[in-house]
Amino acid sequence: MAAPTMDRAGTGGASPTQTLTISKALNSGLRAAMEADPKVVVMGEDIGKLGGVFRITDGLQKDFGEQRVLDTPLAESGIIGTAVGLAIRGYRPVCEIQFDGFIFPGFDQIVSQVAKLHYRTQGRITLPMVIRVPFGGGIGAVEHHSESPESYFAHTAGLKVVSCSNPADAYWMIQQAIACEDPVLFFEPKRRYYEKGEVDTTARPGPLFASRVLRTGTAATLVAYGPMVRTCLDAAAAAAEDGTELEVIDLRTLSPLDLAPVHESVRRTGRLVVVSEAPSESSISSEIAAKVQQECFYSLQAPVLRVTGFDTPYPPSKLEEEFLPDLDRVLHAVDRSLAW
Repeated sequence: MAAPTMDRAGTGGASPTQTLTISKALNSGLRAAMEADPKVVVMGEDIGKLGGVFRITDGLQKDFGEQRVLDTPLAESGIIGTAVGLAIRGYRPVCEIQFDGFIFPGFDQIVSQVAKLHYRTQGRITLPMVIRVPFGGGIGAVEHHSESPESYFAHTAGLKVVSCSNPADAYWMIQQAIACEDPVLFFEPKRRYYEKGEVDTTARPGPLFASRVLRTGTAATLVAYGPMVRTCLDAAAAAAEDGTELEVIDLRTLSPLDLAPVHESVRRTGRLVVVSEAPSESSISSEIAAKVQQECFYSLQAPVLRVTGFDTPYPPSKLEEEFLPDLDRVLHAVDRSLAW
């Protein structure tokens, strides 16, 4: 996937464009944020000496010290609660939740404190904190290691929720999330961590809370985020071989949703397929379908279709390929839409 187009800023003595994996881009983005602001602290389970289970924080403790890169106990509620206190005192904590399914012990802190404190104090207190969450399946892991819990948090007023899908966005979005005055849930597609792409560290990034068109097309619109963006781009490339041009939009922001590019696209193509690993009931994909139907009713030539995970708990790893949306399921939905 090509890196997103960005405006060039003054190059100064900055490094040229680099080819990075998403994991390395996140590491570089965290490093840049910590160099720019001494109040940025990183905390989580095994993130210091080990560098995290996915090595996203590799080398940070060695370079910034144990006071800024903190190894914590195995207690997500404690991690989030401590970060709340640090944020109130003027720090910008970045919490790592080791795996998506481990976030639920910290759920009470996130929805009861993190999401509400700014409103509870009538704006007198801000919580500039980031909660990093490796999410999604496809890595052959055991129970609690392959969840898609993003809809819980997108539904929670007071939280911002974003998800990167490529190295360039990973590098810039993590820095933008850290700079944001509101608490941000930052969902990282763990099975895409080692996919490579170009990152221009001298570019001027676009806004954090904005969707982006990655591929233009006329036959139908595909909308996805996180790990499913690559699947949709592969589906669009396969469809193009048969003469069907699909438009692909990377949501990037899940709360607030930026659907203006989606509405514009659907008004041209007349068809929409939303793709997500999360179950379909009461989900981000259902919200998108409802809003597009409301805004683009007279442009739609077929019902909005969704390709998602099933409404069951995530299965054992031997069955996950049957559970996860893949290229064939996406193309089948496109065929159904075109045949309507």
